[in-house]
Amino acid sequence: MPHIEQIPPEEATGVAAREYEAAMRRAGRIWNIVAIQSQNGPAMRDSMRLYSTLMFGESPLSRAQREMIAVVTSRVNECVY
Repeated sequence: MPHIEQIPPEEATGVAAREYEAAMRRAGRIWNIVAIQSQNGPAMRDSMRLYSTLMFGESPLSRAQREMIAVVTSRVNECVY
């Protein structure tokens, strides 16, 4: 598996630090999918906005259906997180 350098939360500044803080409030931890984006704070922020819109925004799909799609996609892609 390729290695992606991450900025540790205690060393993050600016947008990345704010996104780490938001991740902790949301989930009580920082998932790898968030941390691997830490080298580019604006991309990290925009990715989380897209995720929030897709998972929690107005949609013809229920929350359960959206979660199911995410789980199946992760499984097909052999993603372990």
